[in-house]
Amino acid sequence: MKLITQPMSRRGFISSLATLMAAAWLAPVRLNAADMEAIRKPIPGTTESLPVIGLGSSRTFDVPSNEKGLAHLAEVLQLFFANGGELIDSSPMYGAAEEVIGRLLQRVDRDGPLFAATKVWTDGERAGVRQMNNSLQKWGLQRFDLMQIHNLRDWKAHLKTLRAWQAEGKIRYVGITTSHGRYHRELEEILRREPFDFVQLSYNIDNHTVEERLLPLAADRGVAVLINRPYQRGALFRKVKGKELPDWAAEFDCTSWGQFFLKYIVSHPAVTCVIPATSKAHHMQDNMGAGFGRLPDPGLRQEMASYFASL
Repeated sequence: MKLITQPMSRRGFISSLATLMAAAWLAPVRLNAADMEAIRKPIPGTTESLPVIGLGSSRTFDVPSNEKGLAHLAEVLQLFFANGGELIDSSPMYGAAEEVIGRLLQRVDRDGPLFAATKVWTDGERAGVRQMNNSLQKWGLQRFDLMQIHNLRDWKAHLKTLRAWQAEGKIRYVGITTSHGRYHRELEEILRREPFDFVQLSYNIDNHTVEERLLPLAADRGVAVLINRPYQRGALFRKVKGKELPDWAAEFDCTSWGQFFLKYIVSHPAVTCVIPATSKAHHMQDNMGAGFGRLPDPGLRQEMASYFASL
């Protein structure tokens, strides 16, 4: 259950930004991920924390559930868990992804916990209940850790159900999501009125819109933040193609452009976890590397954004 905490003021949010960034930057250098623990952030208002790198499944896990496709993705998921991953995010909107995830969870080995997150994406209370029960069956679970209302769709009807399910122990956390800037104003109004546990947003080094109002609001309200589209669907990589990573990226234990983009996101103190989606094993290994070592301090974050903008 979520504990009641004192909301953080905007001034307190800004102060915590400097404090948390300084602490991350002063962390000791660690060169071997196998010998260190993944960076974790707390779920506000609880004693629970999550690794800062999670796994999305939009497009990448929407594949035929034949042996070839499952074997390939099983390697990807095995690397995720082997590198301390916990949070997997999906949605009925993502085609076969939920069914594929469920089948893969039966095939891979994991020592740590699974934080299972999906969404309700339909109209009407009854349809929502039916869809969420179908998702449980596809994943092969008794309950979800997090159920989110996808893109605000019929949110009033679904929120009533989610509150009841949370009280009954069928889900642990309640969230709401958007990947579209056109919903930001409505989402802000909802977050000011309703006590959500999680919010999911799009945010990356080339898209700073949520820094203005939504991230500070989430911090003020004690809402955990998941970040989708960290690579702007590949646009960030296209911009840096053929360009060398700056030498000073080593100051926060960054060895690739992918890690550069992910560390920029998770070093924001309001962000709890980023959920890059991939179906390639070498990309998964690289993504997970961003969850180890140091994070950039506020000065380095500004330098990162300025450097990328100059390319």
